[in-house]
Formats: sequence, C-alpha cells, structure tokens
Amino acid sequence: MGRGKIEMAKIENVTSRQVTFSKRRAGLMKKAYELSVLCEAEIAVIVFSSTGKLFEFASSSMDQTLARYSKCLETSGNSADVVHEGLKEESADLKMKNKQILGKDLSGLGLKELQQLEQLLNEGLLSLKDKKEQLLKEQLEISREKEQKVSMENANLRRKYHDVPRKYSPIKHVPASLETDCQPDAENTDMMTALFLG
Repeated sequence: MGRGKIEMAKIENVTSRQVTFSKRRAGLMKKAYELSVLCEAEIAVIVFSSTGKLFEFASSSMDQTLARYSKCLETSGNSADVVHEGLKEESADLKMKNKQILGKDLSGLGLKELQQLEQLLNEGLLSLKDKKEQLLKEQLEISREKEQKVSMENANLRRKYHDVPRKYSPIKHVPASLETDCQPDAENTDMMTALFLG
C-alpha cells in the first residue's frame, strides 16, 4: 500500500521538520549524484538549513561550477542587451514603414520601393473595400430581417383588431331619400310659423 499524499506546507513540529529535512536532503543529494553520473552533467547543489548550516554537493569542483554559472549570467545579460537592441531597431523600422504607408516620409525610397508600396496600398484598399462591402451586406440583411419582423407584427395586430367584437356599431349615414321625407316642406313651415306667431 502506497503512502498518502503529503500536504505541501511548513511542518509545525520541530522534530518532524528536522527529520524530514535530513531525509529529503539526502535524497536530493543522491538524485543530483545520479543525474551527474548518468547524464554526464555538471551539477552543484547548495542547501542551507533553517538553522543556517550549509550542505553542498558538486559533481566536479563547486568553485569551478559557480564560476561557470557567473560567466553564464554575464553572457545571458549581454545577449539580453543584444536582443533588446535588435527589438529597438525592428521597432524603428516598423515605425518608418508605417509612416511610408501613410505617405508621410517617402524621401528615402527609390522607384522600385515606391512601386512596391503602391501595390501594397492597392491590395490593402481592395481588401478594405471587400470588408466594407461585406459589412454593408450584413447590415442590409439585418435591416431586412427587422423590416419583416415589424411587418409580421403589424399584420398580427391588424388581425387581432378585426377579430375583436365591437360593442357599438358605427353611426351609419342616413339615406338621402329618408332625409327628404323628414324635412318639412314649405307649406308646413309657413303653417307652423303662423301657429307660433298666433
């Protein structure tokens, strides 16, 4: 049966911590030795205990390995500077090309470079027009879909309005024939006037 997984946290019990340190330190040194022998690697391990005691292992000489390590750090620092300079130059080159594309600094360009720049701009313009056309088509399609949706909603509202029963029927116009029958003729008007006056 295998051991359970150990939680990676500080061991609070001082005795247990010291025992674990001794066992694991010995295991670390053994693994370093095996790695140096099996893979012919130059290895140096330096360990300080919590009490400040030094433990070390070196496959050859500790001083020689540390000197090699320091030299490596200096070289990598120099190479980092070289990389940084290269990035600066590349950035400046890109800024110059960007200006040229915008037509701001064309003084250093010959005929061939100007023709290449013109071709590049034409290709970019065509690509831009294609993209613009695609976006316009998409917007038109969205507008058509919205229009159809609104049209369907209007049709549904009209149907609902016509299906609702009405409480009161709308006022109908009286036919002209009935209007003349109801209107008093001239004789009746005179007679009625006489009655009122009498």
